[in-house]
Amino acid sequence: MAISGDDYLVQRGKQIAQKKRIVTYIGLVSFGGSMLFGGVNTIKQAWEKPQQPIVQSAETELQKQVKGYELVLQREPNNQVALEKLSIIRLQSGDTKGAIALMERLVKLHPDRQDYQTVLANMKKGMGESDRP
Repeated sequence: MAISGDDYLVQRGKQIAQKKRIVTYIGLVSFGGSMLFGGVNTIKQAWEKPQQPIVQSAETELQKQVKGYELVLQREPNNQVALEKLSIIRLQSGDTKGAIALMERLVKLHPDRQDYQTVLANMKKGMGESDRP
């Protein structure tokens, strides 16, 4: 019994469609299994290890930064970055006198930096205005 060309193409098309369905089902089962496995592992980890509070107060973080910059300045008293950052933190925390002292050190170390001189002048100006009744 000979198969005609049209019958062969129809039969071959059905075989290809069947193989596509099989591959699609295997892919869906694999994807679903991996999603289920990942979800189960995530839930298991969350169940075994309760979450610790991650939020820290801003003051605690600032205190850590202050201590870090002070340690750097103990090792390197003329560290420009540490002096800048520490003066900014002190100014933000309300320690204007401490910030001015650090900026004066920066101006002495780098007399060519006009921005340091300007910031120092503004700090002193602000300090003078806050002292007035």
